Amino acid sequence: MGDRRGSASERLPSSFRVASAWAPMAIPAFRVLWFAQLGSNIGTWMQTVGAQWYLVEVSAGAVVIALVQTASLAPAIVLSLPAGALADSLDRRKLLIAGSIASAIIATVLTVISAAGTLTPWTVLVITLLLGVTSTLTSPAWQAIQPELVPRELIAASSALGGVTVNGARAIGPALAGVVLSVFGTPVVFGINALSFVGAAAALIWWKRPPQQGLDDREPFTAAIRAGVRYVLSAALIRRILLRAALFALPGSAIWALLPLTAERLHLDSAGYGLLLGALGVGAVAGVFALPPARKHLTDTTIVAWSAALFAVTTFATAYWPLGPVLLTSAVGGLAWIGTLTVLNTALQLTLPQWVRSRGVSVYILVFMGTMALGSWLWGFLAQLFGASASLLAAAIVLALVALSTVMLPLRAGTGTIDRSVSLTWAEPRLQFTPAPTDGPVLVHVAYRVPDASRAPFLAAMRLVEGSRRRTGGYRWALYRGGEEEDLYLESFMVPSWAEHRRQETERMTGRDREQLDAAVAYTSGPPTEHHYFRQQQKERYP
Repeated sequence: MGDRRGSASERLPSSFRVASAWAPMAIPAFRVLWFAQLGSNIGTWMQTVGAQWYLVEVSAGAVVIALVQTASLAPAIVLSLPAGALADSLDRRKLLIAGSIASAIIATVLTVISAAGTLTPWTVLVITLLLGVTSTLTSPAWQAIQPELVPRELIAASSALGGVTVNGARAIGPALAGVVLSVFGTPVVFGINALSFVGAAAALIWWKRPPQQGLDDREPFTAAIRAGVRYVLSAALIRRILLRAALFALPGSAIWALLPLTAERLHLDSAGYGLLLGALGVGAVAGVFALPPARKHLTDTTIVAWSAALFAVTTFATAYWPLGPVLLTSAVGGLAWIGTLTVLNTALQLTLPQWVRSRGVSVYILVFMGTMALGSWLWGFLAQLFGASASLLAAAIVLALVALSTVMLPLRAGTGTIDRSVSLTWAEPRLQFTPAPTDGPVLVHVAYRVPDASRAPFLAAMRLVEGSRRRTGGYRWALYRGGEEEDLYLESFMVPSWAEHRRQETERMTGRDREQLDAAVAYTSGPPTEHHYFRQQQKERYP
């Protein structure tokens, strides 16, 4: 079956060295795992359609039907951050194998219950919730292994193909589920989903990757979570990406939650419902290929605005229009959906530094999926009170406002373009003792001599340095001016431990961070001096 490793460019045939859209498929490991992900995603969409259509058939009500989306996405609210830390701390291949096997077992239980005729709406929701848990725990790891499968020059192409597994499944899964439901019934749909997880586990077992590096010196679990949260809270570019994701996901969730009720309004059977979801998926797949030329002529913020506006039209159409226009606008809506997600995902990946990428992605998943879960419940609740059409109309209005909000809340300048390579320029301090890695917190003082004429630009530059210190692990940052010496400024911040400070200086400081610090130092009259302080009770242990 070929070489099972896919992380070295020499395994790429020379005819594929030019990064075409399909070039990663020449690498056996990428190809096998790509088909495994596609199959698993198709199974997941079939499961979603089967669950929602079962609830329609038993007249479970709009709120319960919408809760299928909430149950599948709600685990992201609680588990996304731990999942990101797990992906950075454990062997990702073993984590993914365990998650796939667990999902296969859970899906098999649902299949057996359905075949036995003892299925209830609440059983469906509980099983869906459990599958959402396993999906959340493995999502950051799936994204984090992508750079291991292809050489650097093919990462962009592999990301685009990753979008095909998601949106191709959205096109194929619902349509296939509709046919299977009509011919064989709900248990077979659930059984196919269970088999798709078995296929994913088999592909991961087949993949013999080299041992994962860095596990011997990994961060403690809780410390890794705290570091990820600190980074996101201190990174203005990332916060704006997360805000745009939440603004789109809240009203955008209405279609996915209430589409079964649109199918009911149009007097469609399960195959017709699958057709509606398939139209959204077809548009999303088309968007994968339409987006690159669009990004050559339009800014990312403009694409986000137009995507929200087009999705508003789609949402309005599903509320009131007949089948033909609904199918047409659904395809346009699928294109708009992938437009927003691709722009935001790409901006996120290019803006996050390597050391916190999995955790940053996990925060993005938390925000997007958590907002989707909240929105699904909200629009279902409104549909129960006022009807599905009124609820979809309200969501369409909110989407239009989201499109207009890009005027005041665009993606920030520098998103996706700043230097995130690691800067290795730290001079090891000459301490009088050797602290243990866990000793802390560590108080860091950096003294600067600033001429009077340079005071204003120095203070402005230090505001950026503050953000850098906080992003890389510092807290309680402050800048003091000397009382006895007017040209003296003292920067002070704390780091949780000595190991954390070493990581801050040797693994987390990026080229952009170094540029900001150098800009501040340029206004001083000499090199800064740095001192480190440890708590007295710890210091007493040292000779």
